[in-house]
Amino acid sequence: MNESRWDRLLLNATLATFAGDAPYGLIEHGAIALHRGRIAWLGRMDALPAAPDALAAAVVSLDGALLTPGLIDCHTHLVFGGDRAQEFDLRLNGASYTDIAHAGGGIVSTVQATRAATEDQLYAQSLPRAQALHRDGVTTLEIKSGYGLSLDSERRMLRVARRLGRELGISVRTSFLGLHALPPEYRDRRDDYVALVCDEMLPALAAEGLVDAVDAFCEGIGFSPAETRRLFERAQALGLPVKLHAEQLSDQCGAALVAEYGGLSADHLEHLSESGVRAMAAAGTVAVLLPGAFYALRETRLPPIDALRAQRVPMAVASDCNPGTSPLLSLRLAAGMACTLFRLTPEEALRGVTVHAARALGLADRGTLAPGQRADLVAWNVRAPAELCYWIGGELVREVWIGGESAPA
Repeated sequence: MNESRWDRLLLNATLATFAGDAPYGLIEHGAIALHRGRIAWLGRMDALPAAPDALAAAVVSLDGALLTPGLIDCHTHLVFGGDRAQEFDLRLNGASYTDIAHAGGGIVSTVQATRAATEDQLYAQSLPRAQALHRDGVTTLEIKSGYGLSLDSERRMLRVARRLGRELGISVRTSFLGLHALPPEYRDRRDDYVALVCDEMLPALAAEGLVDAVDAFCEGIGFSPAETRRLFERAQALGLPVKLHAEQLSDQCGAALVAEYGGLSADHLEHLSESGVRAMAAAGTVAVLLPGAFYALRETRLPPIDALRAQRVPMAVASDCNPGTSPLLSLRLAAGMACTLFRLTPEEALRGVTVHAARALGLADRGTLAPGQRADLVAWNVRAPAELCYWIGGELVREVWIGGESAPA
């Protein structure tokens, strides 16, 4: 075989590249070449430099199907024990998220179930959730800790996250979320727990290679800006990027805080102020919108979408898959919900689960179709990009490639 040939050439596709300024970066009657795990060439079929069979070892026609970058879910909590279906019932009977948390439910109840599970049990419970996201086109997945709240149980969660990536053949990025809730045994020793997270847990887990980024829940029922700042200082000293659950239930000025540290993202943002928007814009911090939680909690206050647009803050969209406030197993549905609930355009939502989601994870090698990018691709059983947001549910994935190799979803 001629060593200069490409590994694979995909023909007769509608390419939504999300590169450049054209709508969706669309290329009709397109072709894309994959070589050694990367995109080697793309363009219109009539611009191919030679006959397809002379260019690639394998040539596949997609019969006009839509081809996009692999979807990127940049905010999930999918490793956990048990579930919180009972709280769903309570909320529908009038209890608020805050009421449930103060009564010992919420995050703390998941902590108890997660601590009681072995690593293998956590893996077995989490695998179907990761598989569901993958079957819906996700090729890169962020997974947070934060339901262990002790060194050993946080370690188990992060080890399971890494294992899911290996077993499914997808990219998994981990975020340490030790400042997620105050564990019961530290109820009267808050400062001691913050010190444990900053001075012992984070350094140990980072040294084991289990942490790609550091997150916190900066909220009235979570952790204060001062406590969050202490964590960010330690993360910065360890060379780890930061992100933040910010302005979900109230304005704690968390978005400006994470922007101050050059943070990758600020997530939720229903109570984001104009000054917070400006701070994010100046720092290049991505706004991660989480419509699943907005929907599940029956919130009414929208994130300031127009202000984010006006300041050109990139907007990502994620599933926020978690047991209590967003038991959502479809990133494509999250994109559709972002359109319906937050009034994003389909193009904004799809850029939110590709190029902007990649940026929210600090990944520059994916999220668009362009030469040199990682060859993570999804072929869909639709013809137009907006259909990915239009269809509510259903199985639309035709084929997935990860690193240039066909990957059963």
